[in-house]
Amino acid sequence: MPVTIVSTAAHRRLSVPLRALVALVLKLEGRRAGEIGIRLTDDAELREVNRRWRGIDRATDVISFAYDENEPDAVKRPVGGDLVISMDRVRAQAKRYRDSEGAELARLVIHGVLHLGGHDHARPSERTRMRKREDAILKAARPLVKRLGAK
Repeated sequence: MPVTIVSTAAHRRLSVPLRALVALVLKLEGRRAGEIGIRLTDDAELREVNRRWRGIDRATDVISFAYDENEPDAVKRPVGGDLVISMDRVRAQAKRYRDSEGAELARLVIHGVLHLGGHDHARPSERTRMRKREDAILKAARPLVKRLGAK
């Protein structure tokens, strides 16, 4: 499972636990991993990506790009794609939700990997299902969350 982490030097220590978190999400989803890239960046880059690819001119916390989402057999293929995560949003949301930055980063990675695996949250029923999966995986990932710097 090649998971590539692109980040600043300040975030390099996160590579190993992020790879382990991706592996755990996919294992709990009963899916195989393909190539997955994670880019840890800032609000300015997420705003540009959001504007370019989604037509929304504002920063967001995580954007996912699945490689095979439109293929008819996508759920049978290894999960592959890219996640772009704003560390500015990680810090702000951790403060707002009164959680650690590590826990918020884990939540965003889990959310993004679930998107790569085909989950969505456009409808209320999908949103409920996806949130339940996120919560269950986050609970199972507690040891990894601690390695991401969680409290």
